[in-house]
Amino acid sequence: MGLKEDIKLQMKEALKASSKNDKEKLRLSTLRFLMAEIENVGIAKKEKLSDEEIIEVISRHIKKRKEAIESYQKAGRSDLVQKEQKEMEILQLYMPPQLSEQEIREVIIKTIEETGASGPKDMGKVMGKVMLCLKGKADGGKVSELVKKLLEEKL
Repeated sequence: MGLKEDIKLQMKEALKASSKNDKEKLRLSTLRFLMAEIENVGIAKKEKLSDEEIIEVISRHIKKRKEAIESYQKAGRSDLVQKEQKEMEILQLYMPPQLSEQEIREVIIKTIEETGASGPKDMGKVMGKVMLCLKGKADGGKVSELVKKLLEEKL
């Protein structure tokens, strides 16, 4: 079963349970929004999305939730922070397992060696290759931070 079919199945289950449970209502609305976005991206591309492309869509929405959480925290809106966090947790269920910092570090070191990067000036070259390997498996901000740190150590 593909990722899209799994999300549809989970959405149906949430629909059945939503009349009894507020938590399921939030799950249902989050999954409906996600499915609509997957459909919109598919229509724009004029083709059915692969699981990797669906993961990219989910990843973008997780990033948006993180940004919204930061904004709501600054505004003192704890009610909206909690809602965004719960939605983010629901979306993260459909992401592949995230790699540990050590695993990310190993991929970065290998990529630095392969590309012959010698310092921070080569960050773009390294990031491009690393993110291809880690797509959906690691947070881009965390990866960027580690790449920068490891390239500065090369000096």
